[in-house]
Amino acid sequence: MELLIVLGRVFSSAAANVFQKRFTHQGLHSLFIVMLSYLVLVAISLPLLLMVNHSAISQGFWINILLAALLDMAGTLFLVLSLSKTDLSVFGPLNAYKVVFSMILAVIFLGEVPSLQGFSGVIIILLGSFLLFPPAASSTSNRLWHLFIQRGVQYRFLSILLFSIGTLPLKNAVLSGGALATTLYWCLFGLPLSVALYYWFGGKRWQMDWQAAKQHRSHFIWLGSFIFLMQYTTMLVFSQLLVAYSLALFQLSMVLQVFLGYRIFHEKHLLRRLSACGVMIAGCLLVLTT
Repeated sequence: MELLIVLGRVFSSAAANVFQKRFTHQGLHSLFIVMLSYLVLVAISLPLLLMVNHSAISQGFWINILLAALLDMAGTLFLVLSLSKTDLSVFGPLNAYKVVFSMILAVIFLGEVPSLQGFSGVIIILLGSFLLFPPAASSTSNRLWHLFIQRGVQYRFLSILLFSIGTLPLKNAVLSGGALATTLYWCLFGLPLSVALYYWFGGKRWQMDWQAAKQHRSHFIWLGSFIFLMQYTTMLVFSQLLVAYSLALFQLSMVLQVFLGYRIFHEKHLLRRLSACGVMIAGCLLVLTT
Protein backbone atom coordinates (compact mmCIF):
# COMPACT_ATOMS: atom_id res chain seq x y z
CA MET A 1 0.00 0.00 0.00
CA GLU A 2 2.84 2.39 0.85
CA LEU A 3 4.46 1.72 -2.52
CA LEU A 4 1.16 2.41 -4.34
CA ILE A 5 0.81 5.75 -2.54
CA VAL A 6 4.33 6.83 -3.54
CA LEU A 7 3.91 5.63 -7.13
CA GLY A 8 0.57 7.47 -7.32
CA ARG A 9 2.37 10.63 -6.25
CA VAL A 10 5.13 10.12 -8.83
CA PHE A 11 2.78 9.55 -11.78
CA SER A 12 0.28 12.29 -10.84
CA SER A 13 3.12 14.83 -10.47
CA ALA A 14 4.57 13.97 -13.90
CA ALA A 15 1.13 14.08 -15.55
CA ALA A 16 0.37 17.48 -13.99
CA ASN A 17 3.69 18.85 -15.29
CA VAL A 18 2.83 17.68 -18.82
CA PHE A 19 -0.50 19.55 -18.77
CA GLN A 20 1.11 22.66 -17.27
CA LYS A 21 3.78 22.72 -19.98
CA ARG A 22 1.16 22.24 -22.70
CA PHE A 23 -0.81 25.21 -21.39
CA THR A 24 2.29 27.41 -21.45
CA HIS A 25 2.72 26.44 -25.11
CA GLN A 26 -0.81 27.72 -25.71
CA GLY A 27 0.33 31.20 -24.62
CA LEU A 28 -1.67 31.25 -21.37
CA HIS A 29 -0.41 33.48 -18.56
CA SER A 30 1.36 31.40 -15.88
CA LEU A 31 -0.74 32.97 -13.12
CA PHE A 32 -3.90 32.15 -15.06
CA ILE A 33 -2.86 28.49 -15.30
CA VAL A 34 -2.25 28.41 -11.54
CA MET A 35 -5.55 30.18 -10.79
CA LEU A 36 -7.66 27.86 -12.96
CA SER A 37 -5.91 24.85 -11.45
CA TYR A 38 -6.94 26.00 -7.97
CA LEU A 39 -10.49 26.63 -9.21
CA VAL A 40 -10.75 22.95 -10.20
CA LEU A 41 -9.14 21.94 -6.89
CA VAL A 42 -11.78 23.91 -4.96
CA ALA A 43 -14.57 22.25 -6.97
CA ILE A 44 -13.16 18.85 -5.99
CA SER A 45 -12.57 19.85 -2.36
CA LEU A 46 -15.88 21.45 -1.36
CA PRO A 47 -18.00 18.24 -1.39
CA LEU A 48 -15.27 16.38 0.50
CA LEU A 49 -15.37 18.85 3.41
CA LEU A 50 -18.32 16.82 4.78
CA MET A 51 -15.85 14.01 5.50
CA VAL A 52 -13.65 16.16 7.75
CA ASN A 53 -14.08 16.02 11.54
CA HIS A 54 -13.55 19.72 12.26
CA SER A 55 -13.94 19.31 16.01
CA ALA A 56 -10.72 17.27 16.10
CA ILE A 57 -8.65 19.97 14.37
CA SER A 58 -6.39 22.02 16.62
CA GLN A 59 -5.90 25.79 16.37
CA GLY A 60 -2.30 25.41 15.24
CA PHE A 61 -3.55 23.66 12.11
CA TRP A 62 -4.98 26.86 10.62
CA ILE A 63 -1.75 28.86 10.91
CA ASN A 64 0.31 26.04 9.45
CA ILE A 65 -2.00 25.32 6.52
CA LEU A 66 -2.32 29.02 5.63
CA LEU A 67 1.46 29.43 5.61
CA ALA A 68 1.95 26.21 3.65
CA ALA A 69 -0.73 27.20 1.10
CA LEU A 70 0.95 30.58 0.57
CA LEU A 71 4.42 29.08 0.07
CA ASP A 72 3.17 26.26 -2.16
CA MET A 73 1.05 28.55 -4.31
CA ALA A 74 4.10 30.73 -4.94
CA GLY A 75 6.15 27.58 -5.58
CA THR A 76 3.55 26.39 -8.10
CA LEU A 77 3.74 29.72 -9.92
CA PHE A 78 7.53 29.49 -10.31
CA LEU A 79 7.13 25.83 -11.32
CA VAL A 80 4.82 26.81 -14.19
CA LEU A 81 7.14 29.67 -15.16
CA SER A 82 10.01 27.20 -15.24
CA LEU A 83 8.08 24.80 -17.48
CA SER A 84 7.36 27.66 -19.88
CA LYS A 85 11.10 28.20 -20.43
CA THR A 86 12.69 24.78 -19.83
CA ASP A 87 12.48 21.34 -21.45
CA LEU A 88 10.51 18.86 -19.36
CA SER A 89 13.48 16.50 -19.68
CA VAL A 90 15.67 19.14 -17.95
CA PHE A 91 12.98 20.26 -15.50
CA GLY A 92 12.53 16.69 -14.20
CA PRO A 93 16.14 15.90 -13.26
CA LEU A 94 16.44 19.25 -11.46
CA ASN A 95 14.07 17.70 -8.91
CA ALA A 96 17.19 16.11 -7.40
CA TYR A 97 18.17 19.53 -6.07
CA LYS A 98 15.36 19.23 -3.49
CA VAL A 99 17.77 17.08 -1.53
CA VAL A 100 20.47 19.75 -1.80
CA PHE A 101 18.12 22.54 -0.69
CA SER A 102 16.84 20.41 2.20
CA MET A 103 20.42 19.86 3.36
CA ILE A 104 21.21 23.59 3.17
CA LEU A 105 18.04 24.46 5.12
CA ALA A 106 18.93 21.86 7.74
CA VAL A 107 22.38 23.41 8.13
CA ILE A 108 20.97 26.94 8.48
CA PHE A 109 17.95 26.33 10.71
CA LEU A 110 18.74 23.08 12.53
CA GLY A 111 22.52 23.29 12.80
CA GLU A 112 22.89 19.85 11.20
CA VAL A 113 26.36 19.37 9.71
CA PRO A 114 26.28 16.91 6.79
CA SER A 115 28.62 13.94 6.86
CA LEU A 116 31.24 13.20 4.20
CA GLN A 117 28.73 10.85 2.57
CA GLY A 118 26.16 13.66 2.42
CA PHE A 119 28.63 16.06 0.82
CA SER A 120 29.65 13.34 -1.64
CA GLY A 121 26.00 12.94 -2.64
CA VAL A 122 25.70 16.68 -3.33
CA ILE A 123 28.85 16.61 -5.49
CA ILE A 124 27.44 13.66 -7.46
CA ILE A 125 24.18 15.57 -8.04
CA LEU A 126 26.22 18.51 -9.39
CA LEU A 127 28.19 16.16 -11.64
CA GLY A 128 24.93 14.73 -12.94
CA SER A 129 23.94 18.24 -13.98
CA PHE A 130 26.83 18.26 -16.49
CA LEU A 131 25.05 15.59 -18.52
CA LEU A 132 21.81 17.51 -19.04
CA PHE A 133 23.23 19.34 -22.06
CA PRO A 134 25.55 18.05 -24.81
CA PRO A 135 29.23 18.99 -24.62
CA ALA A 136 30.23 22.20 -26.34
CA ALA A 137 33.49 23.97 -27.05
CA SER A 138 33.34 25.54 -23.59
CA SER A 139 34.71 23.87 -20.50
CA THR A 140 32.70 21.67 -18.15
CA SER A 141 32.54 24.40 -15.51
CA ASN A 142 31.14 26.83 -18.11
CA ARG A 143 28.54 24.25 -19.07
CA LEU A 144 27.32 24.09 -15.47
CA TRP A 145 27.31 27.90 -15.30
CA HIS A 146 25.27 27.94 -18.52
CA LEU A 147 22.71 25.71 -16.80
CA PHE A 148 22.46 27.87 -13.69
CA ILE A 149 22.06 31.20 -15.51
CA GLN A 150 19.05 30.00 -17.52
CA ARG A 151 15.89 31.78 -16.36
CA GLY A 152 13.83 28.56 -16.43
CA VAL A 153 16.36 26.79 -14.21
CA GLN A 154 16.41 29.73 -11.79
CA TYR A 155 12.59 29.60 -11.60
CA ARG A 156 12.82 25.86 -10.91
CA PHE A 157 15.26 26.44 -8.06
CA LEU A 158 12.94 29.11 -6.60
CA SER A 159 10.02 26.69 -6.73
CA ILE A 160 12.10 23.96 -5.05
CA LEU A 161 13.17 26.39 -2.32
CA LEU A 162 9.58 27.50 -1.62
CA PHE A 163 8.28 23.92 -1.61
CA SER A 164 11.12 22.85 0.70
CA ILE A 165 10.37 25.63 3.20
CA GLY A 166 6.65 24.88 2.95
CA THR A 167 7.23 21.24 3.89
CA LEU A 168 7.59 22.08 7.60
CA PRO A 169 4.23 23.86 8.14
CA LEU A 170 2.60 21.36 5.78
CA LYS A 171 3.80 18.40 7.82
CA ASN A 172 2.75 20.14 11.06
CA ALA A 173 -0.71 20.65 9.54
CA VAL A 174 -0.95 16.96 8.61
CA LEU A 175 0.03 15.86 12.12
CA SER A 176 -2.56 18.13 13.74
CA GLY A 177 -5.42 17.89 11.21
CA GLY A 178 -4.92 14.75 9.14
CA ALA A 179 -4.11 14.15 5.47
CA LEU A 180 -7.58 14.84 4.04
CA ALA A 181 -8.24 18.08 5.92
CA THR A 182 -4.76 19.37 5.05
CA THR A 183 -5.25 18.62 1.36
CA LEU A 184 -8.70 20.21 1.22
CA TYR A 185 -7.76 23.44 2.99
CA TRP A 186 -4.50 23.65 1.05
CA CYS A 187 -6.67 23.77 -2.07
CA LEU A 188 -9.22 26.20 -0.61
CA PHE A 189 -6.70 28.69 0.77
CA GLY A 190 -4.65 28.63 -2.43
CA LEU A 191 -7.50 29.89 -4.64
CA PRO A 192 -7.95 33.43 -3.23
CA LEU A 193 -4.18 33.89 -3.15
CA SER A 194 -3.86 32.90 -6.81
CA VAL A 195 -6.84 35.05 -7.83
CA ALA A 196 -5.35 38.09 -6.09
CA LEU A 197 -1.97 37.60 -7.79
CA TYR A 198 -3.51 37.14 -11.22
CA TYR A 199 -5.72 40.22 -10.79
CA TRP A 200 -2.71 42.26 -9.72
CA PHE A 201 -0.19 41.11 -12.34
CA GLY A 202 -2.21 39.66 -15.23
CA GLY A 203 -5.76 40.97 -14.96
CA LYS A 204 -5.55 42.89 -18.22
CA ARG A 205 -5.15 39.57 -20.07
CA TRP A 206 -8.34 38.10 -18.59
CA GLN A 207 -10.44 38.00 -21.78
CA MET A 208 -7.59 36.67 -23.92
CA ASP A 209 -6.65 33.97 -21.40
CA TRP A 210 -10.26 32.96 -20.80
CA GLN A 211 -11.01 32.61 -24.53
CA ALA A 212 -7.92 30.44 -24.99
CA ALA A 213 -8.71 28.33 -21.92
CA LYS A 214 -12.30 27.56 -23.01
CA GLN A 215 -10.91 25.30 -25.72
CA HIS A 216 -9.10 23.23 -23.07
CA ARG A 217 -11.70 22.96 -20.29
CA SER A 218 -11.45 19.17 -20.03
CA HIS A 219 -7.66 19.39 -19.87
CA PHE A 220 -7.85 21.83 -16.96
CA ILE A 221 -10.12 19.34 -15.15
CA TRP A 222 -7.48 16.67 -15.69
CA LEU A 223 -4.75 19.02 -14.46
CA GLY A 224 -6.66 19.88 -11.27
CA SER A 225 -7.43 16.20 -10.66
CA PHE A 226 -3.78 15.20 -11.01
CA ILE A 227 -2.68 18.01 -8.68
CA PHE A 228 -5.28 16.93 -6.10
CA LEU A 229 -4.09 13.31 -6.30
CA MET A 230 -0.47 14.43 -6.04
CA GLN A 231 -1.17 16.58 -2.99
CA TYR A 232 -3.30 13.99 -1.19
CA THR A 233 -0.77 11.20 -1.72
CA THR A 234 1.96 13.55 -0.47
CA MET A 235 -0.08 14.21 2.68
CA LEU A 236 -0.54 10.45 3.18
CA VAL A 237 3.22 10.04 2.93
CA PHE A 238 3.76 12.74 5.57
CA SER A 239 1.10 11.28 7.88
CA GLN A 240 2.71 7.84 7.73
CA LEU A 241 6.24 9.16 8.33
CA LEU A 242 7.63 7.82 5.06
CA VAL A 243 9.51 10.98 4.15
CA ALA A 244 13.03 9.57 3.61
CA TYR A 245 11.66 6.48 1.83
CA SER A 246 9.35 8.54 -0.34
CA LEU A 247 11.91 11.21 -1.28
CA ALA A 248 14.13 8.50 -2.71
CA LEU A 249 11.27 7.06 -4.77
CA PHE A 250 10.05 10.53 -5.78
CA GLN A 251 13.30 10.89 -7.69
CA LEU A 252 12.02 8.21 -10.07
CA SER A 253 9.65 10.87 -11.41
CA MET A 254 12.61 12.55 -13.11
CA VAL A 255 13.10 9.46 -15.30
CA LEU A 256 9.43 9.51 -16.23
CA GLN A 257 9.58 13.24 -17.03
CA VAL A 258 12.61 12.80 -19.29
CA PHE A 259 10.77 10.07 -21.20
CA LEU A 260 7.56 12.14 -21.44
CA GLY A 261 9.54 15.15 -22.65
CA TYR A 262 11.01 12.99 -25.40
CA ARG A 263 7.70 11.35 -26.41
CA ILE A 264 5.26 14.26 -26.10
CA PHE A 265 7.35 17.39 -26.69
CA HIS A 266 9.99 15.77 -28.97
CA GLU A 267 12.86 16.94 -26.77
CA LYS A 268 16.36 15.77 -27.68
CA HIS A 269 19.27 14.11 -25.85
CA LEU A 270 17.18 11.26 -24.35
CA LEU A 271 20.06 8.94 -23.47
CA ARG A 272 22.22 11.77 -22.10
CA ARG A 273 19.42 13.01 -19.83
CA LEU A 274 18.51 9.49 -18.68
CA SER A 275 22.19 9.05 -17.77
CA ALA A 276 22.02 12.35 -15.84
CA CYS A 277 19.00 10.98 -13.95
CA GLY A 278 20.91 7.86 -12.98
CA VAL A 279 23.84 9.87 -11.63
CA MET A 280 21.62 12.35 -9.76
CA ILE A 281 19.46 9.58 -8.24
CA ALA A 282 22.66 7.95 -6.96
CA GLY A 283 23.61 11.27 -5.33
CA CYS A 284 20.16 11.60 -3.76
CA LEU A 285 20.35 8.10 -2.31
CA LEU A 286 23.77 8.85 -0.83
CA VAL A 287 22.38 11.93 0.93
CA LEU A 288 19.15 10.27 2.09
CA THR A 289 20.93 7.21 3.53
CA THR A 290 23.36 9.31 5.55
